[in-house]
Amino acid sequence: MSLIHFFSFYPTTILAFVFVAVGFAKETQAQHAIEAKGKYEKAWKTHATRTLSDLPSIQKDTKLDEFGGDASGHLQGKATGFFHTEKIDGRWWLVDPLGNLFISKGMNSVKLGRTSNTKKALKQKFENESGWAKGTTSLLREYGFNCIGAWSENELFRAVEQPMPQTKLWSFMSTYGKKRGGTHMEAGHTGYTNDAIFVFDPEFETFCNEYAQQLADSKDDPWLIGHFSDNELPLKRSIIEGFLTLPKGEAGYVAAWDWLRKRHGADATIEKVTDQDRIDFLTYVSKRYFEIVSAAIRKHDPNHLFLGARFHSAVYNNPELFEACGPFVDVVSVNYYFEWTPDPTKLAMWAAKSGKPLLITEWYAKGEDSGMGNTGGAGWLVHSQQDRAAFYQHFALSLLESKDCVGWHWFRYADNDPDDKTVDPSNRDSNKGVVNAVFEPWQPLLDGMSLLNDRTYSLIHHFDREQKR
Repeated sequence: MSLIHFFSFYPTTILAFVFVAVGFAKETQAQHAIEAKGKYEKAWKTHATRTLSDLPSIQKDTKLDEFGGDASGHLQGKATGFFHTEKIDGRWWLVDPLGNLFISKGMNSVKLGRTSNTKKALKQKFENESGWAKGTTSLLREYGFNCIGAWSENELFRAVEQPMPQTKLWSFMSTYGKKRGGTHMEAGHTGYTNDAIFVFDPEFETFCNEYAQQLADSKDDPWLIGHFSDNELPLKRSIIEGFLTLPKGEAGYVAAWDWLRKRHGADATIEKVTDQDRIDFLTYVSKRYFEIVSAAIRKHDPNHLFLGARFHSAVYNNPELFEACGPFVDVVSVNYYFEWTPDPTKLAMWAAKSGKPLLITEWYAKGEDSGMGNTGGAGWLVHSQQDRAAFYQHFALSLLESKDCVGWHWFRYADNDPDDKTVDPSNRDSNKGVVNAVFEPWQPLLDGMSLLNDRTYSLIHHFDREQKR
């Protein structure tokens, strides 16, 4: 067939192909090339990176309420006096106490250092802890952040005259585990013997109810978004083998063998465990954990959101876990590492299986130009602070395109302090912060963050309009 005949037979197909090809080429040309190295990678790799400069001019968000919500009136939720979630026109939102739509742009670990250098710097720059909380609140707000994330000085920040919304991390399982014994420190989180968390201990439910009593102190606080129950629990498919090989006196050992024998009979052995057993047992353990913890949280604080347990990379691909937690949480929280660009398929799966919106609660890149060792932590290593800013924009733009994501929390406020030997191995020598250990800002990073943060709601409206077209 001649070229002329081909075009005459398939004019629509060819035209569509031309438009797609041109659009793809244009988008590809717009991507910036950023070199980065992952935690387990020896060589630098180049990653296509989209920034605000690749989009049409997006106006700043001009009308924000006192909580940082969108007061433009473009869309509105219900005013309940507390933060809650709503799905409007197919997109999930946090809704602030005034009924305005809210995307949580948070900062983790906004806390005081413990070494003599940080204490000296605090006194010089802020005079005292209250001055630091006030100055840090102003800094975060100046660069477009609107939330104090996990591991922060909640009481100090709540006492600021113009506070910011905040979240609280309680650590139900790890606190119980440290009390009973059987836990150890791992990089970034608490470890458990054989990865077997203590959901079958008869004392765990009682502990959760007693431990959650402290949540009542803030149950009427409109500035509190909600509660995280734990961080990075080892909810892996392999945990059934871990439970089955615990010491025989352990409640988890007894529960796991009872469960397995109901499926395979009295002669069940660990060798007979199937992939379906692994999936179903993970579901069983996860449901029990979330049911117990959510009941305790809601009993003592019925007003605020249960923000989940901050899932991590070991469980990203376990749909049964997201399905198990869905009936009990209000938001699914994920510490999202090892992907330069958020995977839209993965985000959609997390939301679809849980039936709840997503909050990305950890992610970051560290800069080689900081002069720090940068050996610890799961975040990317890039060459410069400008590259860190580009990564921030790139990652956040993809999250804003997702109609299931209601925000993100950068890890973390201050760089690791190499003089602090008390922290876990992942937090000792890396450039993770927006300021260094003595409160000096990484200005190129903050400037790049601000450009995106100040346009969050406008960007959402832009993406939603483009998707409708």
